Amino acid sequence: MAKEFKPKARLPRGLVDRTGAELSATRAMLEKIRAVYALYGFEALETPAIEYTDALGKFLPDLDRPNEGVFSFQDDDEQWLSLRYDLTAPLARYVAEHFEQLPKPYRSYRAGYVFRNEKPGPGRFRQFMQFDADTVGAPSVAADAEICMMAADTLEAVGIPRGAYVVKVNNRKVLDGVMEAIGLGGDENAGRRLTVLRAIDKFDKFGAEGVALLLGPGRKDESGDFTKGAGLDDRQAAVVLAMLTGKGVRATDVGVEVELDDVQLAAALAGNAAFQEGMAELNDIRTLLAAGGYQDRVKIDPSVVRGLEYYTGPVYEAELTFEITDETGRPVRFGSVAGGGRYDGLVARFRGEKVPATGFSIGVSRLLAALAFLGKMDADAEVGPVVVLAMDKEPARIADYMKMVSELRANGIRAEMYLGGAGMKAQMKYADRRGAPAVIIQGSNEKDAGEVQIKDLVEGARIAAGIADNAEYRAARPAQFAVKESEMIAAIRDVLERRAAPSLGLDD
Repeated sequence: MAKEFKPKARLPRGLVDRTGAELSATRAMLEKIRAVYALYGFEALETPAIEYTDALGKFLPDLDRPNEGVFSFQDDDEQWLSLRYDLTAPLARYVAEHFEQLPKPYRSYRAGYVFRNEKPGPGRFRQFMQFDADTVGAPSVAADAEICMMAADTLEAVGIPRGAYVVKVNNRKVLDGVMEAIGLGGDENAGRRLTVLRAIDKFDKFGAEGVALLLGPGRKDESGDFTKGAGLDDRQAAVVLAMLTGKGVRATDVGVEVELDDVQLAAALAGNAAFQEGMAELNDIRTLLAAGGYQDRVKIDPSVVRGLEYYTGPVYEAELTFEITDETGRPVRFGSVAGGGRYDGLVARFRGEKVPATGFSIGVSRLLAALAFLGKMDADAEVGPVVVLAMDKEPARIADYMKMVSELRANGIRAEMYLGGAGMKAQMKYADRRGAPAVIIQGSNEKDAGEVQIKDLVEGARIAAGIADNAEYRAARPAQFAVKESEMIAAIRDVLERRAAPSLGLDD
């Protein structure tokens, strides 16, 4: 006889299970984010997790097959479908499909899981949640400035204090202009451009000296590992560093000043249309931020790169500035929790005409981890149900317990009756594992007296922790008391009101 196959219970790599407390905290945080988005006039939109692969486009690292970087499959008519890897590409498809019916600008927000077919690692998952807000149809950088202001307000709304974060803004036109000025324009230099952009992205971490090495021959870290550089010469590297440090390249009220020792390169940069346009847009954004009172929370930062290919103008990143310690105990910055930018060419893939758009995306799991680090999330915050113990198993008594549960629920109190077959000790253990704030007990004696016993499990645990021996514990009968059946609802409400716990997992 063939042996019965039993699958191994295991979770695929790069995926996680989430339980009650984390889910409650996530719901509360999402609601606070949603409230800020709604305050700014954005409306909700939901798109499906599966799109046609060609509609998503190829904006993740990929080779020839359509499922490199994304999870893809073919349906029964041999059409390629993919799980979405972000929430922006599906938005572009939706706007293009309903373009004539939508108000322009179209302002929407979306929350949902996205999927990456990539190698998982610490803090890097194959499924994770994002919460996006986008404005489609607004060509002015005022829309970009507003998105940055909203990002700042959102971080404060969920509990990140002012001074513990910064929203950094740059412009891909500036970066593109610098690449052209140093001779790295064109498709043939795509690989070297990527290496230069990665070096720029390390400016906060390594400073000008470290970036100079990455732009040139390469850099060896403290462990001895060597990172190959972009191979720029001193003249080319000087232009990139001038942009990063602001020494020699700056925006003014009347345009852009370029002062470099190399007159030829300075002229190339000053005469580059993309560079000039990008710097002018950054200057306009700076003015708008100051007018709104956000100049201390949103900063122009030339080291912001952003990786996706579809960004065409301003790009931004929300970074938490407080320090945490790594596995070796060294202090490190918490880093980015949100980012985005302008993508004027994404909807054009469908319509063949330029449709301006800008938006940003919050990494929900990473932001939640930051709140936990700051003590803004209670890991044990989800309040379990009040549990009515089944002391007697006769049908008439089960009906009594069910009536109690119904009364509790009718009064807005989360409750359940114990439905297992175990005795009182196991039922109490069950209530404890469920995080129940209290249990209701009614044996035959209590029934005859028209009473119920209520045991406050939170208070009982607190008192029991300070009692030295079993005799003292039995004498105290901590946090357990009898009330008339007619007083049960009021007594339970009193217990719940005394329970000191943040609402839904966020410490207000």
